[in-house]
Amino acid sequence: MATDIKAPTFPESVAEGSVAAWHKKAGDSVERDELIVEIETDKVVLEVVAPEAGTLSEVLVEEGDTVQSEQVLGKIGAGAEKKSEKADAKAAPQSEAKAAPAAGGKSHEVKAPTFPESIQEGTVATWHKKVGEAVKRDDVLADIETDKVVLEVVAPADGALAEIKAEEGSQVASEAVLAIFTEGAGGAATAADATPAASADDGSGDERIGDKILAPAARKMVAEHDLDVSKIEGTGKGGRILKEDVQRAVQAGTAKKSAAPAAASKQAAAAPAFEGERPEKRVPMSRLRQTIAKRLVQAQQTAAMLTTYNEVDMGAVMDLRAQYKDTFQKAHDVKLGFMGFFVKAASEALKRFPDVNASIDGTDIVYHGYQDIGVAVSTDRGLVVPVLRDTDSMKIADVEKGIVDFGKRARDGKLGIEEMQGGTFTITNGGIFGSLMSTPILNPPQTAILGMHKIQERPMAVNGKVEIRPMMYLALSYDHRMIDGKDAVQFLVTIKELLEDPARLLLDI
Repeated sequence: MATDIKAPTFPESVAEGSVAAWHKKAGDSVERDELIVEIETDKVVLEVVAPEAGTLSEVLVEEGDTVQSEQVLGKIGAGAEKKSEKADAKAAPQSEAKAAPAAGGKSHEVKAPTFPESIQEGTVATWHKKVGEAVKRDDVLADIETDKVVLEVVAPADGALAEIKAEEGSQVASEAVLAIFTEGAGGAATAADATPAASADDGSGDERIGDKILAPAARKMVAEHDLDVSKIEGTGKGGRILKEDVQRAVQAGTAKKSAAPAAASKQAAAAPAFEGERPEKRVPMSRLRQTIAKRLVQAQQTAAMLTTYNEVDMGAVMDLRAQYKDTFQKAHDVKLGFMGFFVKAASEALKRFPDVNASIDGTDIVYHGYQDIGVAVSTDRGLVVPVLRDTDSMKIADVEKGIVDFGKRARDGKLGIEEMQGGTFTITNGGIFGSLMSTPILNPPQTAILGMHKIQERPMAVNGKVEIRPMMYLALSYDHRMIDGKDAVQFLVTIKELLEDPARLLLDI
């Protein structure tokens, strides 16, 4: 009996998708949870895996076709016939098997991505593959670093690099040729010899980690939960790790990675290898660091920057967080932090003081009828400021989810350029690093930035008595050309009042 292969259930905001790539052809045998086809929507690429083992008996939609949510894409039939074909293939002379990849196929030019208008050129940061090394389609070949983001260049097909034309550190323009890629060439045969257990599923999407073989769905879940594969027992064919195996490991909590080795390795990697009595090390400044330096100097040279300070009693927010953090995490699958409260408080204050939400464009003042708040995120490459859009209409849970997502993708270099443009106000939190007080620098063309700091218990006079209270210093740097001191001070006092009485955020008072 044939089993339907269906497209995933699309989110409400996604109306349809297109078939990006079939990883199996009609007549190919498939294993359960093996990647069969990819569906590309306007937001994400969705993987469709085999619901059961068998043979792909029919393909109902071709690559490039538009498909709806849960549409039938193909059918899986019994796999007996295909198994006999596999046996025949295994009996074929080894020399024949090796001859196919060695022949090499069509050549492609590997080009740099198309850069946005605001970016003139990039730097080849890293080549992840060497000439002749076998790669799979969509494997990352190289990273191109621009002054805003890191762009990945992926393999156009299965094959190998034949020639690298742009070495690491070289400057490249938009769509410049980086390398020559040959389909089916390189070390494919060597890779097959080295991993005989995986060669039976060549092209299936399986991945070998150590002595473990992971199905695509399992591999994705392992990455999401950051698990140690060596601690997961596979129940699939030949010890293959299936999605169900990973789910059991997550529920049991038996496959968590040890934090100590990772921290040690990171510390070792960060320590420079200096030699000699008075060592020095000279490295070129990254494009991102150059851009950060240029913008910070520009802000100080062009703005009449001034900073006003205040302090906020965080007791009410901390009590609210302690009371509801477990319920909040169960309901929204994200931790309740402090940034959600600050973003919502800042959104309300920006509505009351439109000058703080404005920007200067030459001799014009641009007033924004919306609140797009940038949240500064520290990465190994430097500080980036992704933007939360329309924060006034966002719930605290949406803010927290957005910040967690931005932080993860910023550290992985996966943020898009459009996600870091167009903010009307910025919040930076030096308190996570222990800063007690600082003077943040404006993020042009914005006219104000809020600095959060460490929560410090201090003796405070409360109703004529001395109490130990959790206090945080707040700093608002602003452009005095646009914002008067009175408005800046009242803006900061508004944030203080909203945070000291969080019910105001709910009652809009």
